[in-house]
Amino acid sequence: MADIILGIESSCDDTSAAVIRDGCLLSNVIASQQVHKDYGGVVPELASRSHELNIVPVVSQALSKAGVTPGELTAIAFTRGPGLLGSLLVGTSFAKAMGLALDIPIVMVNHLQGHLLANFIRQQGKEVCEPGFPYLCLLVSGGNSQIVRVDDPLHFTILGQTIDDAVGEAFDKCSKMMGLGYPGGPIIDSLAKQGDSGRFKFAKPHIAGLDYSFSGIKTSLLYFVRDQVAADPDFIEKNKCDLCASFQKALIDILLDKLIKAAAQTGIKDICIGGGVSANSALRQRIVLEGQKRGWRTFLPELKFTTDNAAMIAIAGYYHYKAGEQTPLSVAPVSRMSDF
Repeated sequence: MADIILGIESSCDDTSAAVIRDGCLLSNVIASQQVHKDYGGVVPELASRSHELNIVPVVSQALSKAGVTPGELTAIAFTRGPGLLGSLLVGTSFAKAMGLALDIPIVMVNHLQGHLLANFIRQQGKEVCEPGFPYLCLLVSGGNSQIVRVDDPLHFTILGQTIDDAVGEAFDKCSKMMGLGYPGGPIIDSLAKQGDSGRFKFAKPHIAGLDYSFSGIKTSLLYFVRDQVAADPDFIEKNKCDLCASFQKALIDILLDKLIKAAAQTGIKDICIGGGVSANSALRQRIVLEGQKRGWRTFLPELKFTTDNAAMIAIAGYYHYKAGEQTPLSVAPVSRMSDF
């Protein structure tokens, strides 16, 4: 009998539901919230209210696209955390209610684990190239910057992580600093394609081991732009493409420097990236080039699986379910999770 898993993702501002059958994706529906652009960042209260409006139609659409009825579901996987507590509460509560109504188990998933396993999402008619265990994953998003050793679908070790800000936050805040808009990552990526990445230099941190820091480079850009604008009020507009290209290159240099060290220290040759920042075109190009130079096998998730989506929650939940794990109805969402 096939295992059919419904995945629910509601950790931030995207409401998503997906259905997988024996690890193969049947549907993946995402409802994005545009209202946050007006505020330059996600407003938690608005996000949770939008999830309340979106969760029922999104789940209904995911089931319909998959050609699956609620009664055919084997289990429901949902994001417990980390994320915005109000947003997580909507998804968690819905999963509990639906699981109770259908008398099927629910399975909690760490949102970050979903990103780590995005390369294992199988799709009908598409060949899947999966990394071998163990592999390293550079997990980069708006809230996290980590290098993780993945020993199997359920066992992970964090080798290095940011000690302050995440790289995605650096993209967003510096885009806002230059008046370019939100979300900053895609905007900077687009403008950088037209710029000279060697035009400007920014201070890079010197952090021991495999940990990251991105607070200093934000300050470096802030002071540089402040001084230049004082001399020429139109400096940003005249140089925004070069600024974006140079800043983006500096961030990617920081990320790749530690990843290269981690690969050398562990001897692991299968390298993945995951998380929202893994959609960055320059990062994707650089990691492939580094792989060619260093004999890595590099694995890049499809762009649709880089941002928050329920397909990754469903595949992670599938592995947990196959391992015999089930989550009690008493479980509560958490904004932070200390481990995987």
